[in-house]
Amino acid sequence: MMAKENPTYTAKDIYVLEGLEPVRKRPGMYIGSTGPSGLHHLIWEVVDNSIDEAMAGYAKNIEVRLFKDNRVSVEDDGRGIPVDIHKQTKKSALETVMTTLHAGGKFGGESYKVSGGLHGVGVSVVNALSAWLKAEVCRDGAKYEQEYERGKAKTKVKKNGHCERNGTKITFIPDEQIFSKIEFDRKQILEHFREQAYLTKGLRIVLIDERRGAPHYTAYQFDGGLLSFIDYLNEDGEKRVHDNIFYVHRESQGIEVEAALSYNEGNEIAELSFANNIHTSDGGMHSTGFRSALTRALNDYARANGYFKKDDDNLTGDDVREGLTAIISIKLKEPQFEGQTKARLGNPEARSATETVIGVALREFLEKKPADARAILDKCLLAARARLAAKAAKESVLRKGVLEGLSLPGKLADCQTRKAEEAELFIVEGPSAGGSAKQGRDRRIQAILPLRGKILNAERARIDKLLANKELAALVLALGTAIADEFDVAKLRYHKIIIMTDADVDGAHIRTLLLTLFFRHFPKVIEDGHLYIALPPLYRVEKGKVGKYAHSDLEKDKIAAELGEPVNIQRYKGLGEMNPDQLWETTMNPADRRLKLVTVDDAKEADRLFDLLMGDEVGPRKHFIQLHAASVKNLDV
Repeated sequence: MMAKENPTYTAKDIYVLEGLEPVRKRPGMYIGSTGPSGLHHLIWEVVDNSIDEAMAGYAKNIEVRLFKDNRVSVEDDGRGIPVDIHKQTKKSALETVMTTLHAGGKFGGESYKVSGGLHGVGVSVVNALSAWLKAEVCRDGAKYEQEYERGKAKTKVKKNGHCERNGTKITFIPDEQIFSKIEFDRKQILEHFREQAYLTKGLRIVLIDERRGAPHYTAYQFDGGLLSFIDYLNEDGEKRVHDNIFYVHRESQGIEVEAALSYNEGNEIAELSFANNIHTSDGGMHSTGFRSALTRALNDYARANGYFKKDDDNLTGDDVREGLTAIISIKLKEPQFEGQTKARLGNPEARSATETVIGVALREFLEKKPADARAILDKCLLAARARLAAKAAKESVLRKGVLEGLSLPGKLADCQTRKAEEAELFIVEGPSAGGSAKQGRDRRIQAILPLRGKILNAERARIDKLLANKELAALVLALGTAIADEFDVAKLRYHKIIIMTDADVDGAHIRTLLLTLFFRHFPKVIEDGHLYIALPPLYRVEKGKVGKYAHSDLEKDKIAAELGEPVNIQRYKGLGEMNPDQLWETTMNPADRRLKLVTVDDAKEADRLFDLLMGDEVGPRKHFIQLHAASVKNLDV
């Protein structure tokens, strides 16, 4: 938690730059989109203001409520937005902040040493994009409030009662004229709040969801901060290779740098970076500084302590990041974010400050903890040896022409078109379903690649092992993009890649394996929107000569009620149970089929579940099974 500075916070601390109208005209410029991510961004912006109060040392509690009528309230116990008259606008500071773009206490003065949000844009943008908003402020024992419609004040700021403590409460209803669908995702909100609670040690964030039945109450508070965050990130994954987690919290060049890291036995990298509590998903200068310091410190220690022979090459950045879980959180006065949604930090001073702090602290850690140092260096050196071995094996494979595109796999039933933008590749499980798909497809645009059996653990292996697997090598050849360093998404032969597996346990398993494979080795295919999941029906409901397909139990029951009893219900366990025309009609015909576009978040979740359910750790798997056992349906035994 940041130390308190300048306890006076009045209208003179509010700086005005420009008006509000552009927000409603171009909302995407301010919240990224008017879809689900932009809708949730409204909550983030209001909560960010409360977190700024916490980072400044004035707030300890934030309570967020979701109501049935799409109302959202965010309340904190900070200082409360000033309500006195602003000299420049001649209005209350509260109204100025709520109705003016770029107005807030973060553009000058000393009210906030650091801040997140949109630097004063946040709460006014939320106001502009809300059909209705109410601000309630408690200051010095008095309660003040004001209401707004679509960014414009409908009442004056009025004094209305007494308060026991200071704070601000913002209640708003997102505008249906702006957002096509207003439906908040509790899971997404909780994940964001958990992250913020880890980053602000001691802050308590509460979510109360009153939308359905009894209120759902969740609270987060982590006095361990980043150390607790590291443990959380590793709880479902591989075992840590060393005993002590590295942690540092120091200041350099006026920038506060906090970081924690550990290494586990796996190959994956979990590296999260934040600037003023904002997740910089694309990294930036602080991430660059961290990586430089990490690589240099480990190489210096390895050379000084005899881990290298004289002519050995240094460890690469990839070597020292394999199996790494790291969190970098910096706080600085004037962050420069690239893009309105702040995915990347651009401040050059953030790089040098982070590099200095991490470099010094990590050297101290390695010297003081020689057992941890040895375990970490052994892990990095193993990664380096494996990298060199994989490189040699891959070069050998490439020299043999396996991936030179000289011939497509024999099992591939290719389509006639050579226009990638209209071509589709169905990845089908097993020869039976593959046969039906080949007969039922539109040969002009649809290609079929049947995979035999489960590709167990092959996608977890290094490239040389992966290419030795015939099923996966066939898939790589069919895609046309090559893999690893040679990967080129521009060479993708099909712009729709559709995973089509059975609607049973085995099918779900194979689908998860394929999602994990694409996430780890072909992420650009997912990012560019080329990967889909086919959604075949689970049932066919028939009465006489009339038959309809159902994709869920609810849909099945609805169709049965429409047709009237008695009806014949067939449950499909496999695609092979359908004849070619049924498979075309239900799952492959572009006019009628149902497809789910795979997002990066979908693939991340598949990757996490794969690690959880197929990893070496029994405890997390047992916990998952116990937690979800009651909700299992259609279990094949």
